[in-house]
Amino acid sequence: MRRILITGALGQIGSELVPALCVRYGAENVVATDVRMPTQALACAFEHLDCTHIREIQEIVRRFDVGQVYHLASLLSAVAEHKPQAAWDLNMGSLYRVLETARQNDCAVFSPSSIGAFGPSTPKDKTPQDTIQRPTTIYGVTKVAGELLADYYALRFGVDARGLRLPGLISHTAPPGGGTTDYAMDMFYQAIRYKQYTCFLQPDTRLDMMYMPDAIRAIIEVMAADPNGLKHRNSFNLTAMSFTPEELAAEITKHVPGFVIDYEVDPVRQAIADSWPRSLDDGAAREEWGWAEQYDLSAMTKDMLDNLRSKLKPIR
Repeated sequence: MRRILITGALGQIGSELVPALCVRYGAENVVATDVRMPTQALACAFEHLDCTHIREIQEIVRRFDVGQVYHLASLLSAVAEHKPQAAWDLNMGSLYRVLETARQNDCAVFSPSSIGAFGPSTPKDKTPQDTIQRPTTIYGVTKVAGELLADYYALRFGVDARGLRLPGLISHTAPPGGGTTDYAMDMFYQAIRYKQYTCFLQPDTRLDMMYMPDAIRAIIEVMAADPNGLKHRNSFNLTAMSFTPEELAAEITKHVPGFVIDYEVDPVRQAIADSWPRSLDDGAAREEWGWAEQYDLSAMTKDMLDNLRSKLKPIR
């Protein structure tokens, strides 16, 4: 088989997607890349790659005979708001370069979108698959533009471009990485370390979330799906659960007696969260390629705490 390339492989998603792809397709068929160097050995080949340089992408794709690219390199929502020019250059510039390389070398491409692709005028509850988007953050703008660019390359050049609108992701493998929904992941870490967490969102801020094992499985499944059954192909709504900071704190307290939460609201991240949907309708993903989550809030909370306890020591 032709090899699989992952960009941004050392990030939040990549750090769990790479080993999952190695298990499914064989480590010899997977090439991980990042602008950083890994701190420990990977099961598969690793190459340094700056995705803002198309010649570097092309050289690796051709040298390894790549047939699929999982393009994960990007700046996340909160970080992107502080560096909007850099966010556009990386999020959009690198996607264009990956799609152009895919066109030239007959590669399929996965590029993640996000609930950040929606805006204040989007229906907040059970947000439809096809609806008005109009985001108000640079991160969201790059995600909508990325969806459209991937669709264009599919329609104009026949590139097999697929994607998912991912909700907030929660992982025990990678630390929080600067996303607005990362409050949820940070809460778990602080619950173990300090039994206390100060949240930057209001207690009743409801957002869609997903446990990373479900997200990794969904990414692999959508790329493996029969294209004849896909009506949308790109940017499927995807969700597993929807909760607020106070609901997550209540669930954690069941497992961490004495855990307390307080709030110091960050206006920038609160405004981002308020512009996003409270819940998504992911019926298209369920109908077109059989999506079904395995973790709800209760199951995720137990598994997260079990895994974090094995690697974190309480500080007080």
